[in-house]
Amino acid sequence: MSKSLYETLEVSQNASADEIKKSYRRLARKYHPDINKESGAEEKFKEINAAYEILSDENKRKQYDQFGDSMFGGQNFHDFTRSHGGVNLDDILSQIFGGGFSQNGFDSSSFGDFSGFRSARSPNLDINAQITIPFTTALLGGLHNVNIQSNSYDIKIPAGVRSGETIRLKGKGNNVGGQSGDLLLKVSVAPHPQYIQEGDNLTMRFDVPLKIALFGGKVEIETLRKTITLKVPKNTKNTQRFRVKELGGYNRKSKTYGDLYLEANVVLPDSDALPEALKEALEKYL
Repeated sequence: MSKSLYETLEVSQNASADEIKKSYRRLARKYHPDINKESGAEEKFKEINAAYEILSDENKRKQYDQFGDSMFGGQNFHDFTRSHGGVNLDDILSQIFGGGFSQNGFDSSSFGDFSGFRSARSPNLDINAQITIPFTTALLGGLHNVNIQSNSYDIKIPAGVRSGETIRLKGKGNNVGGQSGDLLLKVSVAPHPQYIQEGDNLTMRFDVPLKIALFGGKVEIETLRKTITLKVPKNTKNTQRFRVKELGGYNRKSKTYGDLYLEANVVLPDSDALPEALKEALEKYL
């Protein structure tokens, strides 16, 4: 694996930190623009600074040792910088590490520090993925198992999570040079065959026998949180709604619950199964 940063600093790949520093200082003095007026000296000086910025940092050096010149698209470092027009190595290095270098320039009155760059941010080691979780789990919370890049995770889903939110698993991303990114899971909540959610509120249809719709009565309803007994008044119409407070969705910001709206579905009996006297009475009075 080609590793041209070492060639830029004229050291071996096994060079110690002191050897790298000594070679860097020697080359920096040689190509410093205030001393060397030859064409290309300033660009060479910047390349030396950039190479030293990486190889003098333990974490960056580990990353470079792992990936080599593949970080430059397979080119050696000199050709890579030339392909970028030989301009602003700050921008070039930010592309390599996914972060930013701030360029200080150099002080022509002193050779005490030729780095020319401040430290880079770490490369982006996060993994982004999308998951779909059951409606009930999103509403009530609970464990949900997912498989990401051949790894299995039991994720603790907080009650009230919504589609579009992101769950972060720290340290479960890519690992390079002893650094670990996070696993970012964008949530999509699966639809439910019975419930519709609007904000913090839920709507659900429930069956009401015709007798109870006409004369009133009680209906037992199984909700996601508990079983309730709803008192249905007489003359209840089809699609009539009943509000049950605080049996809706959970709002994690306000720490409050929405309401559950129950929509009546009046169930008509099979007229063919009714006694003839009742059918005649219904036909007469309805």
